[in-house]
Amino acid sequence: MHKYPVKILIAFGETFSDNEKIFNWLMKNGYPELGALSMAIRGSEDAYKWLIKSGFRHLAALDSAIDKDKKAYLWLKKNKFDFLMIFADACNEKKEAIAWLNQKNLKIFVILAMKINDFRNNQLFDYHKIHF
Repeated sequence: MHKYPVKILIAFGETFSDNEKIFNWLMKNGYPELGALSMAIRGSEDAYKWLIKSGFRHLAALDSAIDKDKKAYLWLKKNKFDFLMIFADACNEKKEAIAWLNQKNLKIFVILAMKINDFRNNQLFDYHKIHF
């Protein structure tokens, strides 16, 4: 995720504010994986399956790791998605991960983690996602 332009990451973050216009823009302008990730984080089983089917298994694993799925977290580790592990930890308010992101001047990911965490803390989820 750290390879995306900052403006695209900001747009991704806005999808957690129910900004459907931004979501549609991501979907139609070359970033459907970020739109699907947003929907998966927000509880869409279809988006989660789309990520896996479309070659974005690492983003599906990120979604599950954000949901504190240990197997998904270990899958990210095994497949050397270290940054996604850190980001999942930041989404779960782990101080070490947030500090690491700040030290690396990756504040956009701290903001995204806060947006995701705020969204999740105000939602009820149905956990029927594919397990890693």
